[in-house]
Order: sequence, then structure tokens, then C-alpha cells
Amino acid sequence: MRFEKWQALGNDYVIVERDALPWKLTPERVRRICEPHFGVGADGVLELGPAAAPHVAELRIFNPDGSEAELSGNGAREAIMYLRRRGWTDSDTFSIETAAGEIRPTITGETTCSVDMGRAKLMSDGTLTSADREFAYQHLTIGNPQTAIELDDLDLDLARYGAPIESNTELFPNRTNVSFWRRESGSEITARIYERGVGETMSSGTGASGAAVAAVLKGADSPVTVHLDGGDLEVEVGEDLHVTLSGWAVPVYSGTLSDDFVKELHEAE
Repeated sequence: MRFEKWQALGNDYVIVERDALPWKLTPERVRRICEPHFGVGADGVLELGPAAAPHVAELRIFNPDGSEAELSGNGAREAIMYLRRRGWTDSDTFSIETAAGEIRPTITGETTCSVDMGRAKLMSDGTLTSADREFAYQHLTIGNPQTAIELDDLDLDLARYGAPIESNTELFPNRTNVSFWRRESGSEITARIYERGVGETMSSGTGASGAAVAAVLKGADSPVTVHLDGGDLEVEVGEDLHVTLSGWAVPVYSGTLSDDFVKELHEAE
């Protein structure tokens, strides 16, 4: 079983092609592949398969806990650059089918692309309590659920405060990604991300997008440069909240799972 490992701002995914898999991906198989010491080790798995025209491919995105995500900005860029490098398309602009709907990337360089993420949809805002603190929040969707919280100080225990918000199904029925962000200038913010099904992550494309939309709603200028632990992303937010995400993605290595590990995964089901 062949795979490639890619990363974007330290957010790493295992990429596999559906037609080359000896079995279907299941939550347990995804968890085993993503385990850092017993498997390949990754923040998730990207599965690429054939799709009906005009889409170049169908992209499925799995979190390391085995759950399936509607969309990932970093994962999408990795899949986009993989598709181009592996010859699925020679076009600079094309479309991909995802659980969140169609996304349209544009290749802008050897390792860079921009992705039309569609329109953000505002869902709710107000205050919530997590652990021993109260936070003002903006909840929206940009392919997947995002909760953005502006703070003056980002020096906080992300797991302590992010985990209860992620799993607050009373407010967020499908759970939520959480972006804690701080304004740096008129068009720059810094964000720390607690990702649904992942935990704290070095970067998140949709998390950065959610934070950027929240910042623009509070007067920031677009495009917004989002500083993350893994690097910077640029998020353009239109007046209609249409979002375009730009950044890079690169391969780390390719490999083949051992016959014994493939057998273990087959038996895991």
C-alpha cells in the first residue's frame, strides 16, 4: 500500500489514493495509520478518488481520531499540490469535490496555491464559559464549524479551555474548531488553534479562515495575514464573506506500508 506524507505549516497528512487501497478506510484504520509510534504518524489522512466531471477528484478528510472532517484548508492545499504533481490534472485552475461541497484551487507556484473556500456563514455569537473563564465568541461555518475568540493575551492552556468548547454540543451540535486570536495590526492577527478531533495544532487553514472572518467583522482589513505556530497564511475576506485562502504545501516523503502492517489494518476493520 503506497502513500505520501505532506505538510503545510507543520500540519501533516498521509495521502492515499482510493483505487489503490486494499480495503476501505475506517475510523480504526485511520487511527492506526495516524499513530505516531505504531503507524505512519500524522494529523490525519487524505483520501483521493475519482469524481464526476467537472471535478478532478473527490477528497475525503479524516482526523486522527478517525472522524471525518468536512474540509481542511491545509489538507486541501496538500491534496491540490499532490494532484498536480501526480498528473491528475495539468490545469492551473480546477475543482475538487469535498464533503463541504466544491472547492476551486488555483496553482500559483511550485509549492503554493490559493483556494476558493466559498462564503462563510455566520451562525451565532455571544459569551460562553469554559473551565473558569468566560469568553466572547463568534461562531461561523467555512466548510466546517469554527468558533473564533479574540484575546489580548494568547498565553493560555489551549487544551484546558479549547477542549470544553470543542465538545460543547449544546452550543455546537457538530462540535467545533476553536481559534483563539489576537489583533497585531490593521491586517494582521496571530492565532492558536484547537482543532476538532485533533487538539492543539501548529496550524489550521479553516481555523485561520474563521479567525480572519471574525477579525474582518471587527474592522480588520482584508486580506488578513494570520500568524500561526507553523507559519503564515493569507486570507482574503470579501464584503459578502467570500473567503480565499492562500499558502504553501510540500511533500515530506513517500513510502509503502509493510505487508504485516497492511494485514493488521485489514484485521482491524
